[in-house]
Amino acid sequence: MAHEKTHERKSVLGVLVQNQPGVLAHVAGMFAARGFNIDSLVVGRTEDPEISRIVIVTSGDEPTLEQIRKQLGKIVTVVKIRNLSEQDSVERDLLLIQLHCPPERRTELIELTGVFRGTVVDVGPKAMMIQLTGPERKIESFIELCRPYGILQLARTGVIAMPRASQSGKAEPAPRTD
Repeated sequence: MAHEKTHERKSVLGVLVQNQPGVLAHVAGMFAARGFNIDSLVVGRTEDPEISRIVIVTSGDEPTLEQIRKQLGKIVTVVKIRNLSEQDSVERDLLLIQLHCPPERRTELIELTGVFRGTVVDVGPKAMMIQLTGPERKIESFIELCRPYGILQLARTGVIAMPRASQSGKAEPAPRTD
């Protein structure tokens, strides 16, 4: 019997963790051990040098997403968890894309880049590299429009996200089970 995925949805989790060696491996290991999928994972320092922010994009049905939040809450080095998908938040992804682009097509590619508020960051004899930031949907649209040029290389950061200023004081403490 096929597993029905009709109620599956994407979730963006903002996880504040203690800035210690092995924390990322512990979090990623929890996902691997439980068979949860990670669509993207980004980690970086915060304004507090003792705290790092991990942004995890995952998907599943509601019981699975709740289980992920509970399992994250059991990790000792996890300080706070926020479900950014359920809050008014800002999400961004960074794209670097190198495209085949002979000199006669540069003007049209530069115009397309401008429409998406991207930046040309490198130009070679037959290629251009473009940087673009924005929500995932914008990045995906740009990539699709660039495919006819010929994508030579592509790198993305994955989603980073934070709650909007009006939401920042409503931290959701990590659920703990003892």
